[in-house]
Amino acid sequence: MTARLIDGKSLAERLRRQVAAAAHNFTAASGRAPGLAVILVGDDPASQVYVASKSKQTIEAGMRSFEYRLPSDVSAAALLAQIAMLNSDEAVDGILLQLPLPDSLRARTQEFIAAIDPAKDVDGLHPINAGRLVADQPGLVPCTPLGAMMLLAQIHPTLDGLDAVVIGRSTLVGKPLSLLLLQQNATVTMAHSRTRGLAQLCQRADILVAAVGRREFVTADFVKPGATIIDVGINRIEREGKSRLVGDVDFASVADVAGAITPVPGGVGPMTVACLLANTLNAAEARLRLPRSAWLRG
Repeated sequence: MTARLIDGKSLAERLRRQVAAAAHNFTAASGRAPGLAVILVGDDPASQVYVASKSKQTIEAGMRSFEYRLPSDVSAAALLAQIAMLNSDEAVDGILLQLPLPDSLRARTQEFIAAIDPAKDVDGLHPINAGRLVADQPGLVPCTPLGAMMLLAQIHPTLDGLDAVVIGRSTLVGKPLSLLLLQQNATVTMAHSRTRGLAQLCQRADILVAAVGRREFVTADFVKPGATIIDVGINRIEREGKSRLVGDVDFASVADVAGAITPVPGGVGPMTVACLLANTLNAAEARLRLPRSAWLRG
């Protein structure tokens, strides 16, 4: 392996310490701690583990954690009522609807996201926050792209003129990350699994982001020697009777070609939750018209 590992775990720990210090200052100034509310619908085991981790880290950062667990057969009207209640709750600064929703509600996911007060939309998925990102205006940015940009800053203090290819066009990662890269003056190509000549296209990239949702999809023949690789994928596989996580990048082959690479696990994943905490604090500061904390970029 020749590539430098981009350590998301240590960077996330540093960001959480910054958030905790800023949350302490917020509490002293406002008389209350910032509050994050998470709505979990159904009993998906992976979602339950993820929500428990978020709650633990929220409390450790000096914030209040509110959990609302609804049955999988909850009605759309009841879920909308829960969101409306949290919108009006002054103790809640951030609202996160854990996705994916159960099958019975999944088709209406965008309706539920749009029901969240955009000032409390710490996932950055509300149409107003998405529009602010397109217009290069202040707003709440999706956590995974924000974390990926912080990781990139560890390798590239400036992105001016660099070629970036993003494989994946989701509203959660691919599209917002492409916009953030453009804001930093990278030249961005958005691709996907059906892009013609994808490997050849990627070979020109100084920065290659894999967010395609297919395990070990990006192999060494996609990679320009010395390129920086950001692997957003999380895929669970069974090998030799053991379960393990792998990304959208074939790490073993790509690490011999790339200049720097995020591991899975331990790369983008830890940054996502840390950025959720940062977004919650920024939302609290904005609601009380306090100066927004400036977050670690490099």
